[in-house]
Amino acid sequence: MTPSDDPAAVPPRGQRVRDTIAQLRERILGGEWPVGGRIPTEPQLVAALGVGRNTVREAVRALAHAGVLECRQGSGTYVVSTDELAPVVARRLTDDRTAEVVEVRRAFEVEAARLAALRRTPDDLAALDDALAAREAAWRGGRVDEFVEADAALHTAVVAAAHNRMLAELYASVGTALRRTIATAMGDTLEPERHVDHARLVAAIRAGDPERAAVEAGAFLEPPPGA
Repeated sequence: MTPSDDPAAVPPRGQRVRDTIAQLRERILGGEWPVGGRIPTEPQLVAALGVGRNTVREAVRALAHAGVLECRQGSGTYVVSTDELAPVVARRLTDDRTAEVVEVRRAFEVEAARLAALRRTPDDLAALDDALAAREAAWRGGRVDEFVEADAALHTAVVAAAHNRMLAELYASVGTALRRTIATAMGDTLEPERHVDHARLVAAIRAGDPERAAVEAGAFLEPPPGA
């Protein structure tokens, strides 16, 4: 009998799930799947980790419950944190506190834009161009939900270009609240007067102008009237 044929050589289900969680965490901490990025699909994880679908599903569910991963309907599963601090921030912002969320976004995004102008790489600039183009295409398409995702993706790309891992983790933790504030600002339809041009923000980052980038990032992040 070979070791693989020996039932005693196969870890019990609970242990397999724990081992799979550890493997997923290791890849996240190692940067293979960065904060804000999407992890491989379930079949791909099954093949890569050598475990069954149910084991992968339970491990992903556990990490989602812990606030490390976020499952987005129709889009995939994304890394939103590498530790327990960011989920605490996310839970703090689950209530209807639009003004506070905007203030937190401003604190994050203004500094991120400033750092991005100083640290951006050619790959970052390409990602920003792609995200800006996708945002404008989503606006022209007229679907609020698609525009919200595209707008959030552009802001996330700016934060990524800052190359500050802690900032990226904290920003990812407010992803749900971020989308809610964008959706609230847009309303039920994409009206022309609500469109905000982000091309100047990207241009300031490209030009390596941290002060102008910070100004552009903060210009559209004012608290709602009466807040």
